[in-house]
Order: sequence, then C-alpha cells, then structure tokens
Amino acid sequence: MQLSPGKLWGLRRMADAKGKFKMTAVDQRPPIKNPIAKHLGVDTAPWDQVARFKRMLVETLQEQSSAMLLDPAYAIPHAIDTYSPTKGLIVTLEDSLFTETDGGRLSSDIDDWSVAKIKRMGGDAVKVLAWYRPDADPAVCQAQQDYVKRIGEECVHYDIPFLFELLVYPLAKDAHQTKDYVEMQGKKADDVLGSVEEFSKPDYGIDVFKLESPVNAADADGSASVQGTFDEMGRLAGRPWVMLSAGAGKAEFKKVLEHAFTAGASGFLAGRAIWLDAFNHYPDWDKIERDLRTGASDYMNEISALADDKAAPWFEHPCFGGSGARFTPADETFRHEYAGFNA
Repeated sequence: MQLSPGKLWGLRRMADAKGKFKMTAVDQRPPIKNPIAKHLGVDTAPWDQVARFKRMLVETLQEQSSAMLLDPAYAIPHAIDTYSPTKGLIVTLEDSLFTETDGGRLSSDIDDWSVAKIKRMGGDAVKVLAWYRPDADPAVCQAQQDYVKRIGEECVHYDIPFLFELLVYPLAKDAHQTKDYVEMQGKKADDVLGSVEEFSKPDYGIDVFKLESPVNAADADGSASVQGTFDEMGRLAGRPWVMLSAGAGKAEFKKVLEHAFTAGASGFLAGRAIWLDAFNHYPDWDKIERDLRTGASDYMNEISALADDKAAPWFEHPCFGGSGARFTPADETFRHEYAGFNA
C-alpha cells in the first residue's frame, strides 16, 4: 500500500507516538439514546441528555485516548470545544438507522453529512460502519459494496484516511434475531472472515479496519484454534487493523485483545466495553462521572498497557513494505504532483 500525505498525516494523528491506536468510540447513538428514552418513557431521547453524556465521555476519557470517534449529531456540536487539539479526531459518516430488507441490511450516510464536511471541519479520518453478510441477497451485497467503494473514492479525493468497521448480523433464516448494536450470537467465523476478505480488495480504498471478534467474545479462550482464526483475519485484512468491542464486557474484551494483538492488530477502537458500566447508572450523573473517572479510566489504562506491550505499530505493517509507511512523491516533485480537491 502507498500512502498520500493526508492519509499518512491522519493515521499518525490517530495513533500514539509508538504507532499504537488507543481510540475511544463516542459516536454510538442507539446504545445511548434507547436506554435514555426507555427510562424517561418517551419515543425519542432528549438531545441534551444524549449530548451531556457524550460530553462527559470526552471530558473524562480523552487524556488516555490517542484519538476519539465523535458523531456530528451530538458529540461534535456539544463537546468539540472541550476536546484537546492534540488528540486525533475521527468522525462518523454512516447513519445509525439502517434499512432492513428481506435480503439483508442497507447502509447510508447521515443526512446532510459527507466526507467533504468531515475534511473541511478538520477531521483526521472518516469512519463508516457497514453491516455485511457474504450470504445475504446478492443485490444487497452489491449495494453495500458500492456504498463502501464510493466512500473510499471520496476519501481518496479529499486525502483523508478511511477507517472501515464491519459487523455481521442475523438474516431472516438465523435463530438469533436482533436489531441492536450488539455482537450477533451464534455468528460464524466464516461470515466474518469472508467479509474481511471482500473489503480487503484495493477497490474499496480502506486504510484501517475496525473489526469484530471472529468468534463470540465469550469464546475467546486463549486456545490455539481461536488464535488461528484471529491470525487468519489479520492475514486477510492486509493492512493495519484494530478491534471493536461490540458491547462485550471488560473481561471478555481484554481476552479478545490478547488474541488480536498476537495476530498483529495495532490497537483498539472501543466504546461500551470502556464506558457502559458507568452509563448504567443513568440518570445519576454524579455516579456516571465518578465511574468514568475510576472504573472506565482504570480499564483504559489496563488495555492501553496491553497495547503498549503486544500491539503492532501500524506503520510497521507488512503492507507498507520494508521501508514502512511513507507517502509519495516525497521529493522535489511533491508540490507539482500533489493534486487539489478539484483535480
């Protein structure tokens, strides 16, 4: 893989000085909005309640994060003023409301939001989540592939890293049905691996994968067979990758990270494994903040230390060749060869 200046700069901004990604996700919408709405007995959670929690996450966890993932609906407008400019800024593009069809799920952008706006506001990377099953209806698979490819092309045009998140989900034929943003129970490793294999193709322009465990988190038991599955996922990714938590508990996610780092992952981009225990105190804001500053902070220290010890520096990934991550053209032709947005 060859990098452009903007992509190299954004990737460096997302990681710490040693090339480890220690990133906190604050972009979740349904996992925060739905419990608040249920508690209040309303259809839609009040904007100020959701935004308040996201600001609290930024205020309490940014110091330990190499970067944070923020959304344009709540976190950016209500918390960007408290977010340190020394930290990487990843911005969500996809709408949390997907379209459920008989053949599978379809993704789309947040309304009135774009790669161009993320670049213009100073984002260091674009994040997109796409639900995918290799065995979904072929028309659905094609639509999802086209969606991701289009975003990859826009990220190339605006010279900004594309951080891509994959999640498998239940089809109508599956026993475990849910529309929640949680790990699919009974998922097959082949579905996860097949999805990674598809989107590792260069046509999609993905710079970093944000991947789920290829086995249910509870089954990440340290065994050689599970490690072999993680190793295969890392091989198929073919570029730097990090782990997502998908609502796994703290102990389970740490075991997942052990496998992932052994397989070559460069860090994590996690949310609920870090802050869900604190959020469960809602609506007691004092308890939420206290737990974020203690339990969540302690856990961040724990998994960050694990990343320091075992994660692979992203810039040393074999995809960049023996010389490591560099951009081209890094010579006297740079200003002539580097294209502008309208090129």
